[in-house]
Amino acid sequence: MRTIYFILIAAIIILGLLSRKYSVVPLWVGDVLWATMIYFMLRFFYVSASIQKIAIISIVISYTIEFSQLYKAEWIDNLRHTFFGRMVLGETFLWGDLLSYTAGILIGLTIDVLIRKQPSLKG
Repeated sequence: MRTIYFILIAAIIILGLLSRKYSVVPLWVGDVLWATMIYFMLRFFYVSASIQKIAIISIVISYTIEFSQLYKAEWIDNLRHTFFGRMVLGETFLWGDLLSYTAGILIGLTIDVLIRKQPSLKG
């Protein structure tokens, strides 16, 4: 299963970076993909954990990072102005991002359930 999760993570990262490159793609798509990636990263490291537990931890991480954007200090703002900082921490708090993260995690959860139902992919 870890191999499948790794492939999903890599594909999501590529899609997320491409979504930022083309202005025709709404910005919220990147947020949905980011949260889906968080879900699968956790799933990669904690394969045996319940789907519900991974979903809850994903929500907590995503929401915590979003709310952390309300914290303004020079050191973290400087970090947020780097490529890594923008991609991981974001720059501006938006309530709509919480909806995007929730959707992304639900997408990840749905894909996970579908993957786990495939007898040839179990193990």
